[in-house]
Amino acid sequence: QLQASGGGLVQAGGSLRLSCEASGRTAKASSYAMGWFRQAPGKEREFVAGISWSGAVRHYADSVKGRFTTSRDGAENTVYLQMDSLKPEDTAVYYCAMRTYFCGSCWSEADFGFWGQGTQVTVSS
Repeated sequence: QLQASGGGLVQAGGSLRLSCEASGRTAKASSYAMGWFRQAPGKEREFVAGISWSGAVRHYADSVKGRFTTSRDGAENTVYLQMDSLKPEDTAVYYCAMRTYFCGSCWSEADFGFWGQGTQVTVSS
């Protein structure tokens, strides 16, 4: 399973770091990439950031470029999402997900087969 954590309430301009640990079956799965997605109330889930399992490739949504950074710790089967300069529009439930096949530019929701349970991020103005 994928366990996301680190969400919370923060003021605009603040920072949070989300973590996502793979365990059990997902830890043994052939992971080619991890992705972060978010879903705000009344909106569809959207891609936020992704990283290849080697860490060599990172991809970000335009809305978070320059503010969010994703990284991984291979030894701990954990990926992180460092979120800086948070804005109220970043408020959402954040999910981590795993893609189990190679694809250079596959960062849509349908490309990820394993999902975590989500963690709430709330940014107050």
